[in-house]
Amino acid sequence: MDRNTVIGFVLIGIVLMVWMWLNAPPPQQQTIKADSTTTHAPRPDSSTQVPARPSQKESPRDTLGKYFSGLIHGEEKTVLIQTNLYRAEISTKGGNVKNWTLTGYKTWDQHPMNMISGTEGDFNLIFSTGDGKLIDTKNLFFISNISNRQELTVETKDSLVIDFILKISEKAKIVKSYIFYGDRYSTDVTYRFEGVDSIISNYEYQITWETGLRYAEHNSIDESNHAKAAAFSGGEITNVDASSFSEPIKQNISGRVNWVAVRNKYFAVAVIPREKESQGAYLEGVRKKMPDEGALEHYSVALRMPFRGQRIESDRFTLFLGPLDFDIVKQYNVQLDDIMSLGAAWIIRPISEYFIIPLFKLLRLVFSNYGIVLIVFSLIVKVALYPLTKTSMKSMRKMQALQPMIEELRAKHKEDPQKMNQQTMRLYKEYGVNPAGGCLPLLLQLPILYALWAVFSATIELRQASFVWWIHDLSIPDVITKIPFRLPIFNVDEISGLALMMGITTFIQQKMTVKDPRQKMMVWFMPIMLTLLFNSFPAGLNLYYFSFNLLSIVQQVWFNKQHADEPLRKVEEKKKSGGIIAKLSSNFPKMKK
Repeated sequence: MDRNTVIGFVLIGIVLMVWMWLNAPPPQQQTIKADSTTTHAPRPDSSTQVPARPSQKESPRDTLGKYFSGLIHGEEKTVLIQTNLYRAEISTKGGNVKNWTLTGYKTWDQHPMNMISGTEGDFNLIFSTGDGKLIDTKNLFFISNISNRQELTVETKDSLVIDFILKISEKAKIVKSYIFYGDRYSTDVTYRFEGVDSIISNYEYQITWETGLRYAEHNSIDESNHAKAAAFSGGEITNVDASSFSEPIKQNISGRVNWVAVRNKYFAVAVIPREKESQGAYLEGVRKKMPDEGALEHYSVALRMPFRGQRIESDRFTLFLGPLDFDIVKQYNVQLDDIMSLGAAWIIRPISEYFIIPLFKLLRLVFSNYGIVLIVFSLIVKVALYPLTKTSMKSMRKMQALQPMIEELRAKHKEDPQKMNQQTMRLYKEYGVNPAGGCLPLLLQLPILYALWAVFSATIELRQASFVWWIHDLSIPDVITKIPFRLPIFNVDEISGLALMMGITTFIQQKMTVKDPRQKMMVWFMPIMLTLLFNSFPAGLNLYYFSFNLLSIVQQVWFNKQHADEPLRKVEEKKKSGGIIAKLSSNFPKMKK
């Protein structure tokens, strides 16, 4: 291995280490419940001219005006909706979604997976009135023909409609209708406005989701790193990510918006307009410090919808509350899957979407254990990358065989570096060796490796999936022991078994490929660095890399055995021809003089 090849490997290693260090999640931190989070409705932009929120000292008449002051009091009743996918609770106060518990998932500590953060519920209307008041329907009481705590079951192929009526007067009301489906993680919500054409002003109202999502994972820092608010508009996704402990980050979007959403690591809530085109959206997020070095990110989103001022008009929305499973979010046909972090759209995401995810799903149909799926997956990827790795091995083998000759050139021309480089390049040319031949195949593999990292680091299928022995959850690090101190830079105080095994296999690979005595440092440096960087990665990702390394070692042993007696030959120089004319003339017989 000559100097250029070593430099290439070092540069690749530096790129990998910097990228992994930037993306590596910090050590485990206790999840902080989001119930106590104070929430605020998203603010419209200045063009809507909505009045400021009133203070709590004002009376209902001062706060809600002549139209809605009588609706601040009422009887709260809730209805419970049970399907095979979730258990929902809807309240007459605000017509809110008060609870939404997914039946197929649990929190990290095995509690029911309720996605609603806080106790008041969410999914409301905000609008301004003709008498200059800002109305948020979450504080108003709707009426419904349900009985309190009534339980209703929706079978897989059935649907159910429940109406909630905000009766403003005998001639004016807002009807909020939920349509529940037994086979979807979503509900359709219809708003029907009757006789409020003189009440709602500014020709606009907002559909809001203010309380974000409840955290569900053990590592709140890791979950916060995945959390964000998003809006899809003009064929592009706009993200708001409160990644630092500072002032809230806000984003106003004008024009048609296809959906707004809030996500954490594995789950999302999304609001999708289905009839009228939205006029814009508002996103806001803030990151807060929590005890034990934890973090909590809270996001609010709103859709700005047109109100045409007609006596009767309606609108319909899809409210999605479910897992970030690619097949599930894809079926809504509004590119909701773009909220999933599958890599850069122009090269990484197609690999994730059209190769890795389908293959992963196919293997799951054959093998019930996700650990086995990852091992078989690594075998398939190794076979797919075989042409590249074989080319790399051939080039590296030639470089190793040339090392004695290169050492002779270095000794002979040690006083003339320019002459040494010229002779080295001549040697490469004679034996048909490309100095970058060992590095280029590795670089070509990077998009695939990054796509694998993007999919496996956040795929919900690995969440709480056990493998063998100490590996109880493939979505979090497989900690085998804790150390009494925290390593600087890497912020490590735990040891991952799979990361350690991956580091050992990396060391074996380095011993097999690094033959230059002057590069002994590389044999130890890369395994140690990668072990520390991978130590906080999910067990599933480390299981894949460990399996891939084992297969690479087997492939290297087999390759070395196959080519052990193969001599190093010079490349035969092609004879120069005289061009097309010379070739054509050679076909004619020579003329006698």
